[in-house]
Amino acid sequence: MDRVTVNVYKLSYGSCLMLNLLDLEVVVYEGVIREKPSSKEEARQFIKGYSGGRAATVGSVLVTNLTTGTRRGEWDRVEIYFREIPDEVIEKLVDEGVVLYVAGGLIIEHPLILPFIEKVEGTTDSVMGLPKALTEKLIHEVL
Repeated sequence: MDRVTVNVYKLSYGSCLMLNLLDLEVVVYEGVIREKPSSKEEARQFIKGYSGGRAATVGSVLVTNLTTGTRRGEWDRVEIYFREIPDEVIEKLVDEGVVLYVAGGLIIEHPLILPFIEKVEGTTDSVMGLPKALTEKLIHEVL
């Protein structure tokens, strides 16, 4: 699990209320969990696999009120459908290197990949790692 990023945030509200926020995201492709690619070759294979197909991101959010101990968590899933991605675009993405630092080598907001996104069922913020509406909902539940 060393290639999975877990983000932990501490948020303060007022003088005594603190929240602990944890989020985790992976990509699921053909039933297999994909973490950050371990090499350029693996990133290339990941992106080629998405070409003309689909992938899903699954993220979880856990919010803890550190004052009361109240804890709430849920998960969010987004389906991404791709058009055919030309090899030249895949090579540019891999050479750029940023795809090595994200789950599944998947960056749907990148200008090179945007034209090849056919449809997103869910929210882009969830794909990027932190589903805003879910996070806000959980924060309100623990307050």
